Amino acid sequence: MEVIDLAWWKLGLAALLVLALAGVSLWARLGITRSLLIASARTGIQLALIGLVLEALFASARLYWIALLATVMLLVAGREVMARQQRRLRGIWAFGIGTGAMFVSSFAVTILALTVIIGPSPWYTPQYAIPLLGMMLGNTMTGVALSLDRLNESVWHQRAVIENRLMLGQTWRQAVEDIRKDAMRGGMMPSINAMAAAGIVSLPGMMTGQILAGSPPAVAVKYQILVMLIITVGTGFGALMAVSWGSRRLFDERERLRLDRLVKVGK
Repeated sequence: MEVIDLAWWKLGLAALLVLALAGVSLWARLGITRSLLIASARTGIQLALIGLVLEALFASARLYWIALLATVMLLVAGREVMARQQRRLRGIWAFGIGTGAMFVSSFAVTILALTVIIGPSPWYTPQYAIPLLGMMLGNTMTGVALSLDRLNESVWHQRAVIENRLMLGQTWRQAVEDIRKDAMRGGMMPSINAMAAAGIVSLPGMMTGQILAGSPPAVAVKYQILVMLIITVGTGFGALMAVSWGSRRLFDERERLRLDRLVKVGK
């Protein structure tokens, strides 16, 4: 089946719809007009640029270029995790914990899927490696950000309860056990909800894209199942590591709660 190409002027028609929405939001005084226009412009520019990068990357298929792009994606994702936390750890920890958790979980699961399950030759073929890693990082980023944000906010608001537990002789792990579990569940819930609704409430993006590109629905379905399963695994392990490392950082070697290591964004 031939893929129908989209001319740029046709995308401009879709952009006009965004402008119409911006006009309505301005008339209704919703306060989102500027954000809507900036986000739409960034979407077009960023995706157009990454399209050029991917075309060059697919043409060369060199491992070092793929590794460079993967590193940039990881660093940007780490920055987004840090930015999405209303109350975060001071210093490099806010960036390092989220980035480290995503690196271990996303890269490990992606490499496992490429080498064992999909099996392209070579295993780092950019047609498979970059989209898989991008979806893994995007979803793991959300899970890690939600987990760390909930962890830090809960520890801050329940500081009196935690300190009372410590005075009663509990270890730091016991004092924040409920908070850690709740933070991990919060990070995994979007992935679990997406799996529960897939195929009934929504058709996931990768499956839809493959069908539009001409792939048989049966093949698209199998790839989508694979992607959703490994995304859930990567998000789960990422949230687990981020919460474990983040909660440990909130206590010192004498198991004292160190709220001075948290900083409120904007203050």
